[in-house]
Amino acid sequence: MTTSASEPAQRKRRRISLTRDFLVGLFWQIVVVGIAVALVAWLWSNAVHNLSARRISTGFAFLGREAGMPIADAWLAYSPKNTYLRAFIVGVVNTLRVAVIGIVLATVLGTMIGIARLSSNWLLSRLAAVYVEVLRDLPLLLQLLFWYVLMQGLPAARAAWMPIDGVYLSNRGLVLPSIPIGEGNLWVIGTAAAGLIALYALRRRLIARQLLDGQPRPLWHYGLVLAVGLPALVSWSLGVSWTITLPELRGFNFVGGLTLTPEYFALLVALVSYTSAFIAEIVRSGIQAVPRGQWDAAMALGLRRSFVLQHIVMPQALRVIIPPMTSQYLNLIKNSSLAVAVGYQDIVSIANTTLNQTGQAIEAIALIMLVFLTISLGISLFMNWYNARIALVER
Repeated sequence: MTTSASEPAQRKRRRISLTRDFLVGLFWQIVVVGIAVALVAWLWSNAVHNLSARRISTGFAFLGREAGMPIADAWLAYSPKNTYLRAFIVGVVNTLRVAVIGIVLATVLGTMIGIARLSSNWLLSRLAAVYVEVLRDLPLLLQLLFWYVLMQGLPAARAAWMPIDGVYLSNRGLVLPSIPIGEGNLWVIGTAAAGLIALYALRRRLIARQLLDGQPRPLWHYGLVLAVGLPALVSWSLGVSWTITLPELRGFNFVGGLTLTPEYFALLVALVSYTSAFIAEIVRSGIQAVPRGQWDAAMALGLRRSFVLQHIVMPQALRVIIPPMTSQYLNLIKNSSLAVAVGYQDIVSIANTTLNQTGQAIEAIALIMLVFLTISLGISLFMNWYNARIALVER
């Protein structure tokens, strides 16, 4: 009886104690948040006061004024008479040009080098190891300057190297043949992309059915229809032209084709080579994390090594590879801000010029931070979604 009578009293005391702890914790959280808000408000008030004392206006109204700055390498139409807002948009596109293409190339190159490090061929594995150790240990800025100086040391346009017909390499950059892209071309490219996505989904479905009944199902005829037939039909119905434009030397420069300026080419090569060295180590460690018994069992069944790597080992290794790979993608995006060292006009370079012309330091830096934060969060969300999709489901 004594025990049963004391239990309600203990529960009551616990309830009061828990409530007191909760209130105390809530009080200190409010105090900390209040201090943080007060500190931010004081910093903002101090900055506004100093700017007004120096007669520097605040706000983003300057984005509507004429920029007056030239941008040499821009995919979007731009002239110095455009606004600062247009210049910032061009800078964002230039940053994405480096980030997206660099991520794709670094992933492909790093995966190949990581697999090569595990090759049974002694020479291939040693060359891959030298590549990783050398490029990973050299500062990125030093590599960027090396490639830029190397590009500047190439012959002039009149004496440009031509490794392949229609491809020129000179101190003006790398000039490639190109296809003029219009609205019809974009429709065909979109159809091809949708066909490849549908083909990938169909391939996964066919593989799942093969695992159930053991009957292989060919995929090539579906590929011809989805990836070749539908885009060709859209191209024919819209009358799209796919004429290749070859570059021609006129005067001291090339006309036509696609030109990769020395600044962009040096930045892209430096970012890809540097990041791919880290990705190679991530891929190598991910593959080695898969138990050796997986290889032995697959080889005992007479499966090819390429098939084992593609369908058995890599799907398991991806669960180890994806998280650190995300960090390397984010590093590549942030390292692209080093473009200012070689004069490539990305968002950082354009914001610096805007800052010097208008004096809007806080706004310009805030725009830089917003752009990099948005791109990085987008990459993180996508990689986290993919990582959750391939993760093992616990029962």
